[in-house]
Amino acid sequence: MGDLADADSLMAVDVLEALLDGPRARGAFLLRAVLDPPWSLRIEDDAPLTLIAPLHSSLWVRPDDAEPVAVPEGGVVVVRGPEHYTVTDTPGILPDVVVYPGGRCTSVADGRGLWDERSLGVRTWGVPGGAAQILVGSYEGHGEASRPLLSALPRVAVHDPGDAGNPLLDVLVAELAVESPGQRALLDRLLDVLLISTLRSWFTAQADQAPGWFRAQQDPAVGAALTLLHRDVAHPWTVEELAERVGVSRASLGRRFTGTVGEPPMSYLASWRLALAADRLTSSDATVAAIARQVGYGTPFSLSTAFKRAYGMSPQQYRQAPPPSVVSGA
Repeated sequence: MGDLADADSLMAVDVLEALLDGPRARGAFLLRAVLDPPWSLRIEDDAPLTLIAPLHSSLWVRPDDAEPVAVPEGGVVVVRGPEHYTVTDTPGILPDVVVYPGGRCTSVADGRGLWDERSLGVRTWGVPGGAAQILVGSYEGHGEASRPLLSALPRVAVHDPGDAGNPLLDVLVAELAVESPGQRALLDRLLDVLLISTLRSWFTAQADQAPGWFRAQQDPAVGAALTLLHRDVAHPWTVEELAERVGVSRASLGRRFTGTVGEPPMSYLASWRLALAADRLTSSDATVAAIARQVGYGTPFSLSTAFKRAYGMSPQQYRQAPPPSVVSGA
């Protein structure tokens, strides 16, 4: 029974990893902020996804259009953007600093730049000797492939590990202060691990409210089918082959997949292929023909036809002028 549970968990992680290809960290903005109470930061960085972890004391995250959400010490909060929000140690305090894309920050009082003034060394910013310390990691771009993930999240999702703590935070904080070859890539990977771990725990805690692609782990056949589709998107899948590979009948897989995920297997696969194609059009120089092969279309014409039906423009038009919300981060 334990082995089966472990296998189901791995299925969910495989799907999470695939969905994270859009916002995967590439030179993500990472910082340790040292602050003295009372403090309040206005966040206007337009990031699609941000992780914030209060290392000492708690904090609150207040979206512009919602009530403030408490985040305990040692917890991790995932904030879905690009809408703006406030991070503070006490609800109701007006922000005195505004944070913009790339970490640029200014004083609310007089508009002066604060980045250099409050720099405290390698990836550290704030007030010397401040009582509060916060880890911040922002993903600065996302694409179509991440939409199923981002749309499944609330604006603010909090994970509290409780007494178990989160050793990943300790590792990430320690590495933030290091300057060595390859350090930026290492920090990106650590941020990805923290994000996957946090989201896995958060979705698991949501039970029936979790999205269908995550709840699929509860059905071994559907979970295995999703994993196969994500691991080899270019394969010429049929429902018959999927059903045979996961050990159920075609009718059973179709019914269970649709009931859990919300759409039939081939419909899900078609949407996923087009989402991956959209991402690769904006993040690589590969030809439309090469991308078509990579995502499972036999010819560039067949990809172009399906792409135009879904996005209202040809792949080349999309590459030249993609919607601002789906431009991949650098």
